[in-house]
Amino acid sequence: MQEIKTIDLDAMLEYAVKMEATDIHLTVGSKPMLRLQSFLQPIESLKTVSPEITREIADSCLDCERIDLLKKNGVVDSSFSRNGLGRFRINIFKQRGTYAVAIRIQPFIIPKFDSLGLPLVIKNFARLKKGLVLITGVTGSGKSTTLASLIDVINEERQCHVITVEDPIEYLHKHKRSIVNQREIGLDAPTFQIALRSILREDPDVILIGEMRDMESISIALTAAETGHLVFSTLHTVGAAKTVDRIIDNFPPNQQNQIRNQLATVLEGVVSQQLVPSSDRSRLIPVTEVMVVNPAVRNLIREGKPHMLNSIIQTGAQEGMHSLEANLAELCLKDLITREEGFSRAQDKQYFQQFLAKGGKHEHANIYI
Repeated sequence: MQEIKTIDLDAMLEYAVKMEATDIHLTVGSKPMLRLQSFLQPIESLKTVSPEITREIADSCLDCERIDLLKKNGVVDSSFSRNGLGRFRINIFKQRGTYAVAIRIQPFIIPKFDSLGLPLVIKNFARLKKGLVLITGVTGSGKSTTLASLIDVINEERQCHVITVEDPIEYLHKHKRSIVNQREIGLDAPTFQIALRSILREDPDVILIGEMRDMESISIALTAAETGHLVFSTLHTVGAAKTVDRIIDNFPPNQQNQIRNQLATVLEGVVSQQLVPSSDRSRLIPVTEVMVVNPAVRNLIREGKPHMLNSIIQTGAQEGMHSLEANLAELCLKDLITREEGFSRAQDKQYFQQFLAKGGKHEHANIYI
């Protein structure tokens, strides 16, 4: 592939898309970097980034309002599109008195769920009529792509009204059988709180909240699910137990019992996911933990015993559940990822090793599709 010689934003975007990078990083004093298969690699043909370059990129990507926010807060999020290339989420932040830039690359086309390599049980969540479904994981674990593919399933199969509240919008949905209205914070609404307060008056059937980031957004999500809507959202947690703890801990002690009861009533599923480099480092493979909420799960949440959820997940294969460790071990046994990578990603190292020792003869086998 032809190398690029100058730090031009459009040229770098085109180069990054052709290289199948997921992110571009520009930091003063370093060469521009691409994230390829989860590893940062410099664009060797380019010179180091200067303060003038990152300032020019900020000026070219941001409107006056967001430039003012950047100057005031030292950080700003935005998004933009380029014809023929895709959609890009950009975060610009100050470090050592200069601007640094992180750009996430999103394709125009929403991937079909069946192409993602995720367990089919997750697709069933898109066919629920009401309740709360959470997709969790660290930044860059594919949460947005999973959610976009689930909304696309709804869009293709159902006649309903979908509203998303995102910061910023990552995937653009076309109207198919459903109407999909997407609201971007800063462009269509000043804050998450203001957008969410009015959402139930907009006659939605399905609501996507980009992130449950505080007590108010969690309360609105729970109320929306409780009043008969299907709600999807994300949290930066790993595992169902930690997800339940994080939700409850957002509230003062005198409200936590009420929130436990609400959550136990409306929660339908929790998916925790990671993207792990394949054994040959040629691609990223999704690894998941799936909890499908059943009466036993609801009782544990209601009784304040989320630490016991892992045992239900480990024995819930018949309902489509599986643990992170089971999925990691299965991928190791199929040589799709290395055992070192699997061990480093496992939360429960002993359970992971026990599953490996059984050579895959386990009730959770064949969960990876």
